Amino acid sequence: MKKSRILGVAVAATLAMGISSSAFATDGYQLIGIGQYAMGMGGAVVAAPDDPLSAAMSNPAGLALLAPQAAFSAEIFNPTRKTNMGFGEIGSHSNVYGVPAIGWVAPAFGDGIVFGGGVYGTSGLGVNYLQQVPSGVEAGIQQQLEQNGLSPQVASQYASQYAAQLPGGPSFNNSYIQSFSSITFMQLAPSIAMKVNHHLAVGATLNVAAEQASFQQTMTGYAPGEVMNQKGEIVPVPGGVAQTGGLNLSSPSWAYGVGFTLGALYQVNDMVTLGFTYKSPIWFTPLTWQAGTQNGPGGATGAAGQYSGHLNYPQQIALGLAIHPTKQWLISVEGQWINWRSTLNTFNIYGPWTDAQGNAQGSVSLGTHWSNQWVANIGTQYDVNNWLQVRAGYTYGSNPIQASNIGNNILFPAVVENAITFGSTQKLGMGWKLTEAYMHAFANTLTGAAGSSPFAQNGGTQAPSATLAENSFGLQVGYDF
Repeated sequence: MKKSRILGVAVAATLAMGISSSAFATDGYQLIGIGQYAMGMGGAVVAAPDDPLSAAMSNPAGLALLAPQAAFSAEIFNPTRKTNMGFGEIGSHSNVYGVPAIGWVAPAFGDGIVFGGGVYGTSGLGVNYLQQVPSGVEAGIQQQLEQNGLSPQVASQYASQYAAQLPGGPSFNNSYIQSFSSITFMQLAPSIAMKVNHHLAVGATLNVAAEQASFQQTMTGYAPGEVMNQKGEIVPVPGGVAQTGGLNLSSPSWAYGVGFTLGALYQVNDMVTLGFTYKSPIWFTPLTWQAGTQNGPGGATGAAGQYSGHLNYPQQIALGLAIHPTKQWLISVEGQWINWRSTLNTFNIYGPWTDAQGNAQGSVSLGTHWSNQWVANIGTQYDVNNWLQVRAGYTYGSNPIQASNIGNNILFPAVVENAITFGSTQKLGMGWKLTEAYMHAFANTLTGAAGSSPFAQNGGTQAPSATLAENSFGLQVGYDF
């Protein structure tokens, strides 16, 4: 099989895996690193890119220092998510996702200039919760009786008696909550880089991206109801009539965007290299959904129709320092700033909304209130011999979500802060190399105030919380031409 055909098949496989990938997150909802070299280094590669994947995404200037090569990475991402929506803690379903990446670099346009890039699954986030809760019929009757002056004990006794007399009584089906989110990013990153002199290299990447997003946070309850049977008799509906309320934009919607990355590497001497990267925002077209009746925050309601929202990707800045204490040993450190506040301080959903007083309003705001994030990475690599390299890394990212606001981020639980990574590369001969990496993000829990659950008005009085832990396992195949 010709090399060009091999590359074509790999690109097709990457696109197929990327479309099926659904949710992964570490720094906010951005991966620590792209490719298994970057993952094994704890993401600290801005000053030490070593393959087309880490260079094109973290610092395109690094492409100018690489020999012509291609790399394909496949990663299994396994997040563990738990939440309390006010009715007790439950876990999320769908906990295994595929993360693909392919990259390449080759000479172009003359001495010292190279062209490279790749196709990547770069980031994402999602949950899938389903929880059954006791029927709200008796609770609603008891609440009304208590408001009329009865004690809780007496109100409870009368509530069960009244509920038994309602159509569909004496027992109603349990209510249930559905909380679902899926955000997926795929990115095409054509890059160009130039080695200016033996100290300085510069590079630029055009970030062409596609994102998919869908959301649902609804509660279905059962109310008294009656129907006419075949005999023309009016009879109760067993278990009650289902009524669903909340926000349901669960049909997948795609948007497309563009941005850019600028990078530089400066080799001070044989031991020390400095790296710098600026990533612009990726500006996306609107996400659009065709949806039915909606219930928004503040008592807003939405009619059936089209809803839309913008979810741009944040700008970021990274600085790095790579040191070679010996020829075989590399230490790389990095600091990064991610401007989440510009994209997820609020998430506005536009559509046919009316406020609690019945007045038309063009949008509602989901108060996610993310803060900007500071990330620190450190990685080290050691050449054991001429065919084996081993590496390890650590990353810390400040939490973009405040505990007091976790009730508004049940769908966006990007709460992990600390992660460790391990990896290795085997040079197999004839240009082939194999790279593996493992990442573990330690579990972190954020808990809000009791009664701040999005379902507090439906009886969810426990303190809302979100817990997230992550593991990933990746394998990368590289070939030097």
